[in-house]
Amino acid sequence: MMSEQSPLQQKNKRLFLRLLGLAGGMTLFAFALVPLYDVFCDLTGINGKTAGQVQASANMQVDESRTITLSFIAIKPADIKASFKPRVSQMEIKPGKIYETDFYVENNTDKDVVLQAVPSIAPGIVALFLHKTECFCFNQQPLAAGEGKWLPLRFFLDTEFPTENEELTLQYTLYDISATTTTTEVETGN
Repeated sequence: MMSEQSPLQQKNKRLFLRLLGLAGGMTLFAFALVPLYDVFCDLTGINGKTAGQVQASANMQVDESRTITLSFIAIKPADIKASFKPRVSQMEIKPGKIYETDFYVENNTDKDVVLQAVPSIAPGIVALFLHKTECFCFNQQPLAAGEGKWLPLRFFLDTEFPTENEELTLQYTLYDISATTTTTEVETGN
């Protein structure tokens, strides 16, 4: 004959089920956090995320009355054996005018690699006003052993750029994605 559970055992069982439910909820929240964060960044422009590639309008008006200082920074983790640098570290730009520059990357290993640059803009609140019409960050960059090349960047600053901001920074962080990318994916652009 089976005895009934004591009140303490019943309390412990309820506590265990609550803790199990809490752990499950935290796990689900962790998986949902990344897409929610991306949506939040897209909506607010915080963390320097931009909307991606855009087309420049033929009838854009250049705001000659304003000059904005744009700084360029190239970062790579210490474990990536590559050189990565901007052609210029700073530009004086006018809202509404299209500018071009580039970044140099060189594979300093004896094997082929695939690199990807991820942009960030500071202050994040102005990220939505910097538009890239061409950027090496839109694509993966396959490099043969010892290969180096200049990667193009073409952009403009929206004429609605906040007047209280007179400078911004465009930073690219370089990642080696060779282990997660196949040669076929790079060739086909998938």
